[in-house]
Amino acid sequence: MKIRYDPEVDAAYLTIGSDIRDGEAVTQIPEISPPTGRGEIILDFDAEGHVIGMEILSASTVLRPEVLAQAIRL
Repeated sequence: MKIRYDPEVDAAYLTIGSDIRDGEAVTQIPEISPPTGRGEIILDFDAEGHVIGMEILSASTVLRPEVLAQAIRL
């Protein structure tokens, strides 16, 4: 897994497995709200229905600070 974080827009992307190639994410489930009601999570799936990644908006309100500290900065 790899986490990338862009602090300017407070968005993170978690890649599950290897890097996602162009066109590999064929289905998205948007607008998943965390229990706190802050932030948004979008899941990406491949053609076989496997979760391959997730985008986290307002990441600083959803992820622990130590996770963001270890993320690759964009």
